Amino acid sequence: MQIEAFFDPATWTLTYLVWDPDTKDAVIIDPVMDFDPLAVEVADKSTTELIARVKELGVDVHYVVDTHAHADHLSGYQHLKRELGAKIGIGKEITGVQKVFKGIFGFGDDFATDGSQWDVLLEDGKPLKAGSLTIEPFHSPGHTPACYAYKIRDALFTGDVMFMPDFGTGRCDFPGGSAEDLYNSIQRLYQLPDETRVFVGHDYQPGGRELEYETTIGASKRENIQLKGHTTKEEFVKFRTERDAKLQPPRLIFQSLQVNANAGVLPAPEANGIRYMRMPMNIFAKES
Repeated sequence: MQIEAFFDPATWTLTYLVWDPDTKDAVIIDPVMDFDPLAVEVADKSTTELIARVKELGVDVHYVVDTHAHADHLSGYQHLKRELGAKIGIGKEITGVQKVFKGIFGFGDDFATDGSQWDVLLEDGKPLKAGSLTIEPFHSPGHTPACYAYKIRDALFTGDVMFMPDFGTGRCDFPGGSAEDLYNSIQRLYQLPDETRVFVGHDYQPGGRELEYETTIGASKRENIQLKGHTTKEEFVKFRTERDAKLQPPRLIFQSLQVNANAGVLPAPEANGIRYMRMPMNIFAKES
């Protein structure tokens, strides 16, 4: 099995192309739609690069899956679906996320909150076949209630649940987030064999180091600066809660979630032909 990473420096995001060189079966995990917040412009540069590589390799992408509804970048689902004929998928708990953000963004009654915008809703313990590849979904709530890690053979794709050991874990202060849940989710992943390869969803390059995105379960248990194998739940929850209280919201949270809760579909044009994004005010206002 081959894995190729594509890094988006604007959002620190890793997208993965995974394929079987013998059968040419492939999947894509966590694609990015480029977005310029100042110009309010979208582009398909990142997905076009992916598509070019897919065609160069001659692989057949069966599924494009997100580990969760991202709050820091727009998902590149739709361009890949159109150009590659792939099906799109996400964890089934996305329906709860849709309900929350339907209220926050004031979406109308025609906005479905049943996950029907995706071709497949993945479920913990129910493998998804992609030709010769099998995606094993691990429901891993904490960062959001709908986060998943995906295991394909000896590789685990953790999204925002767990990062490189020198950076730690995902924040837990989004709606439905829970440091307790994240602790439990990572402890479950720590039960996998130590040699399991781990591919993270972001790399923030702490200290200005070079890009890194692959570690192992064993290395994470020994070295993760926020949650080692022996860290107690009480220690982690205290640390994560205090740290999250000092964090600012992601700079693209509103732009991302109103699109990603709708499977990467941009807002429909208004009568004047222009698309508009909604920006709710004072959602994160602190009580004085």
